[in-house]
Amino acid sequence: MRFLHFVFLTLAATAAGAQSWAWDDGTVPFVVTPREIVERMLRMAEVGKDDFLIDLGSGDGRIVIGAAQRGAQGLGVDIDPSLVRLATENAQKAGVAARARFETRDIFETDLSAASVVAFYLLPEFNAKLLPRLLALKPGTRIVSHDGGIGDWPPDERLEMRAPEKAVGVGGVSRVDLWIVPADARGRWLAEVPQHGGRWSFDIGQRFQELDVKVDGDGRDLFVRTSRLRGTEIKMVVTGIVGSRAWNHLFEGHVDGNRIAGRLTVSDGNQTRTYPWMATRQ
Repeated sequence: MRFLHFVFLTLAATAAGAQSWAWDDGTVPFVVTPREIVERMLRMAEVGKDDFLIDLGSGDGRIVIGAAQRGAQGLGVDIDPSLVRLATENAQKAGVAARARFETRDIFETDLSAASVVAFYLLPEFNAKLLPRLLALKPGTRIVSHDGGIGDWPPDERLEMRAPEKAVGVGGVSRVDLWIVPADARGRWLAEVPQHGGRWSFDIGQRFQELDVKVDGDGRDLFVRTSRLRGTEIKMVVTGIVGSRAWNHLFEGHVDGNRIAGRLTVSDGNQTRTYPWMATRQ
């Protein structure tokens, strides 16, 4: 939720959106995120009692407070001390001060390593500057943004909805994007599935969470229909001849360093079998 003082709200009604403004000192103007958008952001990020959420540019604190009301711990940082005081008071009024704290801090000097969820409503150029730090977070960390992408990193999920109380932009339309920090799955992986095909190899190229996969099973190049990397979870659907029959293969697993462990489900249209599957990076 970010920044714009009241005098700018009048101008905002005819402007293209919050992304149009930035202060000369490099800060972002204060614009309040509508409460229904806050709820959508928390829902998309699946914030719960085991999470620690950091809100960059926390404004009046409503995202952190909303997370705390879901049982999470939260930290909001803002460069404006008056907003930090306001957010702290709001957390006290909401009865969640023990789980929601706020600090006056530069977003680019904030340590994000402890976060399981990072939230913000910033200008796109600020988001782009955060990209390297966000990608370096622990795989599986969720990042949720209101009305702003993160450089050329495509989101895992996107939602657009009307928010009548939105103070900026035309038509009251808000966009919520969710990213899940991907594990590093690049390289050549080998697996043994003695019950089905014997030795398998997977050559994986990666750009963010998008994969380019080539698979060899039972000595044959097989067709990869689709693949997905969501945090540490990897899925690949592979079709082709193994043994003497055509099979569909669903590889599911979790990337943990140089190992992927999971299960392989195979089907020839008549029967389905499931085997354990583990691959190691060469």
